[in-house]
Amino acid sequence: MRICIGMGKDGAEKRLEERGVSRRDFLKFCTAVAVSMGMGPAFAPAVARALTNGRRPSVVYLHNSECTGCTEALLRVYKPFVDELILDTISLDYQETIMAAAGEAAEAALHQAISNPEGFICVVEGAIPTAHNGLYGTIGGRTMYDITREVLPKAKLVVAYGTCAAYGGMPAAAPNPTGCKGINDCYADLGIKAVNIAGCPPNPLNVVGALVLALRGDPIDLDGFNRPLAFFGSSVHEQCERLPHFEAGEFAPAFDSDEARNGWCLYELGCKGPITMNNCPRVRFNDINWPVAAGHPCIGCSEPGFWDSMTPFYEN
Repeated sequence: MRICIGMGKDGAEKRLEERGVSRRDFLKFCTAVAVSMGMGPAFAPAVARALTNGRRPSVVYLHNSECTGCTEALLRVYKPFVDELILDTISLDYQETIMAAAGEAAEAALHQAISNPEGFICVVEGAIPTAHNGLYGTIGGRTMYDITREVLPKAKLVVAYGTCAAYGGMPAAAPNPTGCKGINDCYADLGIKAVNIAGCPPNPLNVVGALVLALRGDPIDLDGFNRPLAFFGSSVHEQCERLPHFEAGEFAPAFDSDEARNGWCLYELGCKGPITMNNCPRVRFNDINWPVAAGHPCIGCSEPGFWDSMTPFYEN
């Protein structure tokens, strides 16, 4: 049975088919996005319409103080691969890691993108160095602080992708000599209220889900840390497959123990799942696995200040 998802043959459907992405693969991806949003599979056609309806939304992706792990996670999305899907359903007009342009050509691409009369969505990866007038981070002779300050007020939506952009992350860990800050903290005077897709790195489906909500014009309900409740509305602990062992008082005594291998709870080995809000157990990376299922305790990477407040990671 053919499922109509509103993709015209002269638009997104044609582009996807030319890249070898079948309708089935596309709908499987949209189903995964729907699940990440806390919706059922029946919401997949609505996700598909949001990603393929009309003009591709312009996205400007800025890099600041980070390890590029969030981008690497996004690039490793598969079934379908990111270049076959994401880059054909959005117009990624600036992204330093994967763009072909360099130097003056890259600068020109950025200025053209932020002057788009249709507007743009800005995704930010990395914290903002603020010490010594921002000189700890420069691109093309300008500080990351100044570049980001110029771009963000022009965006229709700002998404802080990853814990560094959301709260400062590891670059802001004590003693924080570079004065790194998260986006909302750094640019509060501009009234910037970025949607925080926290995690180190986050599941890429969460940032796609946030874009879907924006493209549909749906309200994005946020928690007190500006994280979408669709992805961060429940604790890791509540969704964990090891929860029955926690409730039974069955705790693994060591990582190499039979109890750990048999799925006993890792709380006494430092798991921060009870105080971490994220959908990791429900939305596994590439639909394969997540840390606790792989035998490692949750380190609370989607929480503000996790590098300082959650360490040492193997103690409670």
